[in-house]
Formats: sequence, structure tokens, C-alpha cells
Amino acid sequence: MTTQVKVLLAVIVLAVTVTGVWIYATTGREVTDDAQVDAHIVPIAVRVGGTVVNVPVRDNQTVEAGALLVAIDPRDYEIALDKAKAELADAEAVVLTAAADVPITTTTSASGVSTAQGVVQHAAAAIEEATHGVEAAKARLTTAEARVREADANATRATKDAERLRGLLAKDEVSQQQFDAAVAAADASRAAADSARSQVTEAQLGIRGAESRLAQARAEADQAGAQLRGAQTAPQQVAATRAALAAATARVQQMRAAVRQAELNLERASVKAPIAGVVSRKTVEAGQVVQPGQPLLALIPLEQVWVTANFKETQLRDMQQGQRAVVEVDAYGGRTFTGRVDSLAAATGARFSLIPPDNATGNFVKVVQRVPVKIALDAPQGDAPLLRPGLSVTATVYTDGRP
Repeated sequence: MTTQVKVLLAVIVLAVTVTGVWIYATTGREVTDDAQVDAHIVPIAVRVGGTVVNVPVRDNQTVEAGALLVAIDPRDYEIALDKAKAELADAEAVVLTAAADVPITTTTSASGVSTAQGVVQHAAAAIEEATHGVEAAKARLTTAEARVREADANATRATKDAERLRGLLAKDEVSQQQFDAAVAAADASRAAADSARSQVTEAQLGIRGAESRLAQARAEADQAGAQLRGAQTAPQQVAATRAALAAATARVQQMRAAVRQAELNLERASVKAPIAGVVSRKTVEAGQVVQPGQPLLALIPLEQVWVTANFKETQLRDMQQGQRAVVEVDAYGGRTFTGRVDSLAAATGARFSLIPPDNATGNFVKVVQRVPVKIALDAPQGDAPLLRPGLSVTATVYTDGRP
């Protein structure tokens, strides 16, 4: 075998070997350079307004969770908290008073009903007694008037008898003694008539007095009835007192909520870091007046970064969750980091764009779409904090299951 043949065979063997190695190296993997580092970007906004008095952090500073980021003047919120506490104390005092009024009103109302019923019964008895008194006075008046008529009749008869005896006395047909007796009888009859008239007057006065007592008894009965009707509203009074207690209790709860809100506003005057991370995009300075909802800065937890690789849809046939991946970071001269496929996006990147493409047109051109694939880096990743969101990387996913 000549030297030329040997060289040709060596070249052929080398080419076959290189080709086999290349096929082995490129088979069972998918590669894309459309990939970048991603991380959570936590925007920090203020929940309450006011004047910023202190900003103890600077851009690109690493802070721990709970660290003070921005301090707002707390004096307005301290005053609001003191006011809310005072209103709460006042509401609690009103509740104590209303709670004490309930049993007092219940007892007073019950005793008021009993007292009013007793007064009504007493007034009814007084009316009955006064009515009897009026009837008795009228009976006495009737009797006195009958006596007056009788006395007048007797006086008239006695007077006439005396006049007849006077004529007989002048003729000496009767004695002086008989005439004097007739005159005396006439005087006695007239006196009896006068006495009977006085009894009539007395009886009339008695009727007026009895009627006055009856009117007074009826007035007292009316007053007692009104008092009883007022006392019978005891259930409504008790219900009103209990309603006042319920309203006072509700106001206490409202004031407690106001105190909690004031405490929360005072706490929010100190803006603290919800997580550990690096301060970025700081737009706040001391002395600035901020409004609720205004963004102040952003926090990026660099310990929790991942890679978003946009693979072509034709590369996803054998790609599955958990497959090994390697990423090369352009910023560090192709330095590699290992990881695993965490998940595949639910739609293509174009579908999530601001204006998704509409292929329902007459000039449709098929374009290969890309699907975002999240690659979680292995932990611990000693140099992971070097990775910054947005850095370009080349991602390789081993779809053949090799370790």
C-alpha cells in the first residue's frame, strides 16, 4: 500500500470520526440563543401620602427583608391615631351608659305601670265616691225643697188663721190667748219655712261641692289614664334603650376599625422591604411630596433568577419538564450554568404581545412561532447573584435524557 493510499484512508477515517462525534454531540438536544435571564421585579409604591423625610437606601444597594426604604412624615398620622383613640374611648363610655340604662329603664317601666294602675284604681274609686256624694246632695236638696213647700203651706195656713182670729177678736168672739197662740203659730210656721229655705241653700251648696269633687276626681282619672298609657309604653321604651345600646356598640366597633386604620396608616408611613433584594429604579428623594400609589423604587431578588428561552415550535416535540439544561452567559465569556426545564408557556410569545398577529387575512404567510420555556437554575448556584435580569444567554436542553 502506497503512502498516498494510507494518507487518504487516514483522512477518510478522521472525517467519519469527526462526523460521528458531531452527530452525537448535536443529536438529542435543542439550542436557542433567543434567551435571557429573568427575575422577579417587585415595584414598591407608597400606600399613604405625605412628605418624604428620609430615604436611607441608594440605587443598586442590597437590602434585607424588613429594611426601611422610605420614611414619610408621620405626624399627621400620629394625630389621626390619637383622635381615633379618643373617639373610641368616648364611644366606649356611651356603651357603658347605655348598658346601665337598660336595666334601669326595665325596672322603672315595670314599677311605673304598677303605680299608674294603682292611681287609676284610686281615681275610679274617687269618681264613684264623688258620684254618690252628688246623688246624696241632690236627694237632700229634694227633701229640703219638699220641706220648704210644706213649711210655706203651714205658714200660709197659720197666717190666715191668725187673720180670721183677728176679726173675731175685735168682736170678742175669741179670747186674746187664742189669738196670741194663732199669731205665734204663724210666726213659727214662717220661721220653719225660712229654716227649710236655708236647708235648700245648704243642699244646693252641697251639690256644687259634690260636683266639684266629681270634676276633680274625673280630672285625676284622666291624668291617671294618661300616666297609665305612658307607662304601658314600657316595652317600647325598653326596646328603644336596647336599640341605643346596640347603636353605641356598633359605633364602638366602627371606632375600633378607625383606630386600626389609623395604626395601619401610621405603619405605612415607613415603607419597608417586603423581600430581600437589590434596590433599582429609585425615583424618590427626601423632601419630595408623594401620593398614595406613587411608585418609589423596585426590588429585584437576585437569588431567585431563572432563564426564559424562546424555542421554535419545531423544537418542542421531545421537550419535557425536568430535562437537563445548560445556559451560556454572554456577559461572562460563555460561562455555563446548569438547570432544569421548569415549564413551557401556555401560548407563544407573539400571542402575549401588545398587538397579537391576526392571520385571518388574505395575505397569510406562515411564520415559525417561538414558545417561552422557563429554565430553573440548579441550587446552590454559587455565582448566581452575578446574573442580572435581561442578560443574553444561549440555552441548550437535552431532550434525550442524558444527565
